[in-house]
Amino acid sequence: METILATKKLSSFRQGAQAGISIAIGYMPIALTFGLLAKTTGLTLSETVMMSMIVFAGASQYIALNLLSLGTGVFEIVLTTFILNIRHFLMSASLNEKAESDALWKKALYAFGITDETFSVAAMKEGNVSASYMFGLITLSYGSWVVNSGIGHLVGARLPQSLQESMSVALYAMFIGLLVPALKKQRKTIWLAGLAAVVNSVLLLLFHMSKGWAIVIATLLAAVIVQYIAKESEGKHDA
Repeated sequence: METILATKKLSSFRQGAQAGISIAIGYMPIALTFGLLAKTTGLTLSETVMMSMIVFAGASQYIALNLLSLGTGVFEIVLTTFILNIRHFLMSASLNEKAESDALWKKALYAFGITDETFSVAAMKEGNVSASYMFGLITLSYGSWVVNSGIGHLVGARLPQSLQESMSVALYAMFIGLLVPALKKQRKTIWLAGLAAVVNSVLLLLFHMSKGWAIVIATLLAAVIVQYIAKESEGKHDA
């Protein structure tokens, strides 16, 4: 019986690993770019790899680099990345409805590896998902992100100093690349981005607030206002 159970777990792990191959490949260029930008921002190889190991969230890590380059404090960086990743609570709760009954520590462990991509693959899988499947899925994607972050840093260290300094512009290009697809799908995103930019500018220019806190407050305030307006608009439409 134990042999059959072990074989079943191994089979589920392999299925998860196979499903994670495409994610691992997709993470490669993004992680390489992150490692390269981390080098130009001033992070060491160990710091870059450690950030990818502990955070494992692309957009949050890119924003953290930007905040670091602005000299933002640790608390503001942690708070900003927390706000960005609040959606992971919802994804984890949703996936838990589809998950097989497993030990709580196993669920807590693979919950760390839930990203937009791993959640999408797991959510679209037919039937329930087991801990073995999730570990297989996350092992490849997580490994690709961490390893390629380190490789990107090593590659960046070998570039001419002038090119390393100019690569900081790529950080803003990456933000634009993340924002534009969302702008095309939802008009609400346009209002959110625009309002956040206006509030951030007002806080910086008129109130002389620190850049880190200006970003945090602008993000929260814009999200609350846009969501409130959207709900009010839906309520009037239903009426």
